[in-house]
Amino acid sequence: MSDKNTPINKSINPAFYKKSKKQGAIDVSQLAQRLITGNITALSQGITLIESSVQEHQVKAQQLIELCLPHANKSVRLGITGVPGVGKSTFIESLGNYLTDQGKKVAVLAVDPTSSVSHGSILGDKTRMYELSQNPNAFIRPSASGDSLGGVARKTREAIILCEAAGFDTIIIETVGVGQSETVVHSMVDFFLLLKLAGAGDELQGIKRGIIEMADTIVINKADGGNEKAARLARSAFAKALHLFPPKPSNWSPKVITCSALEHSGISDSWDLVSDYCNHTKAFGYFAKKRAEQNKFWLLQTIENTLKDTFYNNKDVKSTLPEILEKVARGEVSPFKAAKSLIATADS
Repeated sequence: MSDKNTPINKSINPAFYKKSKKQGAIDVSQLAQRLITGNITALSQGITLIESSVQEHQVKAQQLIELCLPHANKSVRLGITGVPGVGKSTFIESLGNYLTDQGKKVAVLAVDPTSSVSHGSILGDKTRMYELSQNPNAFIRPSASGDSLGGVARKTREAIILCEAAGFDTIIIETVGVGQSETVVHSMVDFFLLLKLAGAGDELQGIKRGIIEMADTIVINKADGGNEKAARLARSAFAKALHLFPPKPSNWSPKVITCSALEHSGISDSWDLVSDYCNHTKAFGYFAKKRAEQNKFWLLQTIENTLKDTFYNNKDVKSTLPEILEKVARGEVSPFKAAKSLIATADS
């Protein structure tokens, strides 16, 4: 979107110009009121606002979050990860439909991988979860991961708050699951579910300390047809592996179950484990303590992101950076000295 001081050629795309002018005049209080009543259009507009990189929109986005915050923090936040092809979208759709049948309102924040070459994303989760996307008690919001750590869009944390304010009591965050750090997801959810496959060489590959330690439950998906025996063997292998890890601070013992998202079997068992975990951790205060620690973590993350944005948006840094990058590439100056020089430029 063009800077407000830059002339806009209305003849290029009148519709875009009209939309940009309308977005610039957003009434935050009115938007918040509509969002809190459960208006899906307002929720979508709110998330678009917080995802915007326009400075004016960022200011209004923070105002919107502050207005929504008193109405948030009343949901169960569930993170789901797994390698591509494990059936995340099918599992989430099956789980989402099951939960809405139980009277719950489900919001799915699905993150699509961004191409490092074209910087584009397919954003096809509404296509993959077609049935759930038509459900009046469900909301699906696909977002591009950009360059975010772990494939989680930078604004996902704020989107959670808006979804909770809009009355969604179950928030599901689907990660890219292509090998980046899943720590970011773990830092914004109450329960972390790891989807695995059986019979695909995934059993040994999956037993990696970091991801297993974070998982509160491992679900072996696609336990149907001729794959049922392999799924049971995989369940046994993962269950044995979990005994090798130290106890969790939550005093929760991670479980391993099998399911077939395609045939909707094992879905209720998966949710029962989430409910058991929440009841268990709320009983001795760990649930609230974890939320509080996550808030502190996101304060520090926001400071880091803000400092980074401020640095790269500094006009002196912008004008100097291309020349310094060329000097570093030619070996005329070390990256470390160049970095200090740029930081000093930003501070001056």
